Amino acid sequence: MKYFPLIWRNLLRRKVRTIFTLASVFIAFVLYSFLMVVQNAFSMGVEVAGVDRLVLMHKVSLIQLLPVSYADRIRGTEGVTHVGHSTWFGGMYQDKATQFAVMAVDPAYFQLYPEARIQQEQLQAWLADRQGVIVGRTTATRYGWNIGDKIPIQATIWQPKQGNTWFFNVDGIYDADRGFDTSNFFFHYEYLDENRRGAYGQVGWYVLRIDDPSHAADVAARLDAQFANSSAETKTSTEKAFLQGFVNQVGNIKAIIISILAAVLFTLFLLVLANTMAQSVRERTSELAVLKTLGFSNGLVLGLVLVESILMALLGGGLGLAITYFAVEGGSFNNALLPVFIMRSRDIAIGIALCCALGVVAGAFPAMTAMRLRITDALRRT
Repeated sequence: MKYFPLIWRNLLRRKVRTIFTLASVFIAFVLYSFLMVVQNAFSMGVEVAGVDRLVLMHKVSLIQLLPVSYADRIRGTEGVTHVGHSTWFGGMYQDKATQFAVMAVDPAYFQLYPEARIQQEQLQAWLADRQGVIVGRTTATRYGWNIGDKIPIQATIWQPKQGNTWFFNVDGIYDADRGFDTSNFFFHYEYLDENRRGAYGQVGWYVLRIDDPSHAADVAARLDAQFANSSAETKTSTEKAFLQGFVNQVGNIKAIIISILAAVLFTLFLLVLANTMAQSVRERTSELAVLKTLGFSNGLVLGLVLVESILMALLGGGLGLAITYFAVEGGSFNNALLPVFIMRSRDIAIGIALCCALGVVAGAFPAMTAMRLRITDALRRT
């Protein structure tokens, strides 16, 4: 620590250059942070998927509907303990910019998802109210909804028998463990089926819980065999595989993000910081020679330059990580497509490690140059 004032003065000797270098590092790690947040948003549902839950959908596509009568046959299958179904509703609250996941579910749906924490009296109120809705905390907070509010939702897929607007009563607001989506809007399937125009007795997909996750493949095969050669054949998979299929439709998100991240860190961070450190060492050739004359060892000179590079990386990168963290935690970036935006402590730790590692890489060549500098050669140049 006794050498810190010397390192700090070296950073401030060219203030404008230091500011622009810190800005480049800051931008690089803001981009890193948001890329990690986006990756988390795509993968979060897959990671929190229940190992004992299966999803049964139409064999052709998720948009193809299934008969609601399948529920009894699924419930009677050996190994199945709970069955629920869900139907995508779509809909808009105010305009296209304020869309969120609206789904019609059966009363048993929440038994399948203990991750969603609902007060018992609110759940009972929802069960007793045909037009009731249980909404996630994120969506309720964003729009200022409270228990008892009447919410109009504009139809986009399922048109009501009268008009173009569905009305719902907020009976409950659910919370959940970190990582579980709290932006959903759940209402009764019976209300949808009674009041929509057509497709009566049809549901989107089934979610079921099994007694032994190790028998998931066997249960899935027996379920699909029951509906083989029917008018609505099925495809059953684990919830994790089902959600991963959605992610894969976008592409290899992880590879895309790593490629972008590598380009960003190399151009905005490594090249700029390395150039700054190289210029700084060249400008201080005589000063480094004086330090060596005063007894500073080669190793100490090497360490001073490396610490200077690492410090600059940590200042810019740490600020970028902190600002992004507080921006994401504020929830302003969540939307209907990527509702679970979080920045994990793991990503912050990796970011700090990257700052240190890239600071070492950027300062390595200038530090080696300073270490190998001969006193006589350096003083002869001045």
